[in-house]
Amino acid sequence: MTEKINPSAAAYHYEQLANILERKIRSGEFALGTRLPGEMLLSQEYGVGSNTVRRALDILRERKLVVTVRARGSFVVEKLPDASGA
Repeated sequence: MTEKINPSAAAYHYEQLANILERKIRSGEFALGTRLPGEMLLSQEYGVGSNTVRRALDILRERKLVVTVRARGSFVVEKLPDASGA
C-alpha cells in the first residue's frame, strides 16, 4: 500500500515525499543500484506536482541516498549511508 502525503501536516509535501522514499530505500523496497520511478510516475502516485518530486529527490541526493544521471533518471546508491547521516 502506498503511503500518502498528509496535506494538513506541518512538514512540506516535498519533505514528506523524501521521507517516504527514504523509508522505501532503507526497507529494500527500492533495491540498491536500481532506478527509481520517474518524476511523472511519482507525481501521479503521490498526488503532488513535478516540482515537489524534484525537491524530494534533491533531499535524497543531499542525504546521499540517490544519484541522478542526466536523461537516465535517479538511482539508489550501491551502499547506503548510516541512517544517522554520519
